[in-house]
Amino acid sequence: MSTTTGAFIAGGIAACGAVTVTHSFETVKIRLQLQGELQAKGEAAKKYKGVFHGVKVILQNEGPRGLFRGIGSAYIYQVLLNGCRLGFYEPIRSNLTSAIYNDPKVQSLAANVFAGAASGVIGAAAGSPFFLVKTRLQSYSPFLPVGTQHNYKNSFDGLSQIYKGEGLKGVYRGVGAAMIRTSFGSSVQLPTYFFAKRRLTRHLDMQEGPSLHFASSAVSGFVVCCFMHPPDTIMARMYNQTGNLYQGVFDCLMKTIRTEGVLAMYKGFFAHLARILPHTILTLSLAEQTNKLMRRVEDRILPDSLREKL
Repeated sequence: MSTTTGAFIAGGIAACGAVTVTHSFETVKIRLQLQGELQAKGEAAKKYKGVFHGVKVILQNEGPRGLFRGIGSAYIYQVLLNGCRLGFYEPIRSNLTSAIYNDPKVQSLAANVFAGAASGVIGAAAGSPFFLVKTRLQSYSPFLPVGTQHNYKNSFDGLSQIYKGEGLKGVYRGVGAAMIRTSFGSSVQLPTYFFAKRRLTRHLDMQEGPSLHFASSAVSGFVVCCFMHPPDTIMARMYNQTGNLYQGVFDCLMKTIRTEGVLAMYKGFFAHLARILPHTILTLSLAEQTNKLMRRVEDRILPDSLREKL
């Protein structure tokens, strides 16, 4: 395993590679989640009818640029989120198990879940402003608008307009929802990945390598999507509003269920799955390789005493 700094860098690089491939599905997911917002089921017009219909409609009306709105913010967010999530997971886990069991090598499910959630919450808080502006950029459409529309030139123009119009509170609007959403996903992502990896190695005799990383990541991605999608829907709606629709996470939850039904929490689920499966597979598989690369670089350039401190 790389140092904390090395793992942060490795995680960020891996996540940027993954988000390049999956960003278009994220755009479709957000529009599906905002479609019919606070409207009764029979009253809401379906402009986007599913994952592939959404991709087709956006391409026809907005071109590839429409699918990749907010990609710059996505890169910054992924570096911060996954850098923290992959960089801090192992230090938190090993310190926690050392404190409880006096042995950092002990694999405790509770400690692993806590480490995953804690590292995810740190990353979500750090990257929240960029996810906010990314969500607003992706939801904007001059042809088939859904939800509140925000016409920003780019990520930094968006952050500037949000700060001028909504203040610092606006920049961090929805951060609570983001922390809940990411804690749900992070609490199961890495523990599920390593659990699947151990079981596949033990029961199917799979050897360390791309095939094992792919299979373990696929299991992890599916579990993450199931746990994370409802808070992800709340987060998308909290980010896209300007404080005029929801007073907080639970207000958003109750209003959504009351007007659209319980299943509204799973709007865009298959678009999310289409995004998160390849994203998780690519992120965790690439992280294995970038971690090895960072380890080799650190072994060459850092003395042992310094590596132990980082």
